[in-house]
Amino acid sequence: MRIRAFQGLRPEPAQAAQVACVPYDVINSEEAAQLAAGNPLSLLHVIRPEIDLPAGTDPHADAVYAKAVENFQAFQANGTLRRESGPVIFLYKLRMGNHEQTGVTAVFHTDDYNNDVIKKHEKTRRDKEDDRARITHELSANPEPVFLTYRDAPEIDALVAATVSGAPLYDFTAPDGVQHTVWRVADGDAFVSAFAKVPRGYVADGHHRSASAARVGRERRAANPAHTGGEDYNWFLATIFPASQLRVLPYHRVVADLNGLTAGGFLEKVRAIFTVSENAAPSPSAPTNVSMYLGGKWYNLHWPTDAAADPVARLDVSVLQEKLLAPVLGIDDPRTSRRIDFVGGIRGTAELERRVNSGGAAVAFSLYPVTVQQLMAIADAGQIMPPKSTWFEPKLRSGLFIHTF
Repeated sequence: MRIRAFQGLRPEPAQAAQVACVPYDVINSEEAAQLAAGNPLSLLHVIRPEIDLPAGTDPHADAVYAKAVENFQAFQANGTLRRESGPVIFLYKLRMGNHEQTGVTAVFHTDDYNNDVIKKHEKTRRDKEDDRARITHELSANPEPVFLTYRDAPEIDALVAATVSGAPLYDFTAPDGVQHTVWRVADGDAFVSAFAKVPRGYVADGHHRSASAARVGRERRAANPAHTGGEDYNWFLATIFPASQLRVLPYHRVVADLNGLTAGGFLEKVRAIFTVSENAAPSPSAPTNVSMYLGGKWYNLHWPTDAAADPVARLDVSVLQEKLLAPVLGIDDPRTSRRIDFVGGIRGTAELERRVNSGGAAVAFSLYPVTVQQLMAIADAGQIMPPKSTWFEPKLRSGLFIHTF
């Protein structure tokens, strides 16, 4: 796998906590506006620029992308983002409670993505990919890192351990309580050599960011008659973590209605598919179990393991989709249906109860988390997981490093 150091943009240490923000895709426009309120340095002004336009502005309007460029240029002009003095690699540690994970931030070759050296486990939605591709094109930059993983390598572990013993460049705790610590590595050749021995990587979080970066690379390559292969658009920004350090939370489902059924009629159909028990825990304690919230009560749905099924079909989210969401609730394609929504595990099951109790949804499903080993096995087999199967936590902050073309 090819990585290299890059001479990108980053904030000064004193301003890092103000510039750093959550990824663009974990919040909506209203939440972005609330998070950025009173903070003109937040990178949300670049990655969610509709917050600086009149309320109700279409997030995909031309004016939104123009505002992103305007804000990005202003951040460089006023010193909010400064150019590195030379190519560097960063080490990025996240600490959430007692959990720690340390990754390597560099740029990765788009051909490794295109040729499946960097493997994917989810399909992308065209509208979301179009949006991030346009942001990347307009900014001529990867403003946010992709979250990658790889099978642990002792040589890389040793390099990381030697580096983090020194003083960090950044060290701050974000409003959500996650501590972010970054070390700057001016001579990254040892990391480049070590990763050249890693046979493959995996997209953990950021399928739309990686797909759009690779797409921009292909389009710029095709449009450049003087293309040499050394251009910055051939590379995309990512932070890669060893698989053993990752923490995966479930991705829950809420459905807006019962597809014309009464609550009693729906429950009767559920009982015909699964073994159902009442007064269940909001979170299932093992695979082959889903907790369902309906009419103010939690139910456990259980089914026997199908040893003959392929790795994707055995996933709890697949069983739920194929046996209940599609045939009973009419959610044939969860990627495009407007009747289903997804709730990251970090929000907890209380959010599922709130959605249903408020009338915003009719039923909610709490799932057991997929493992990193399952994710890698499915990607290695060239298979695709159902959408919104994994929620990685803690999340990377955007704005600490930006790769420009």
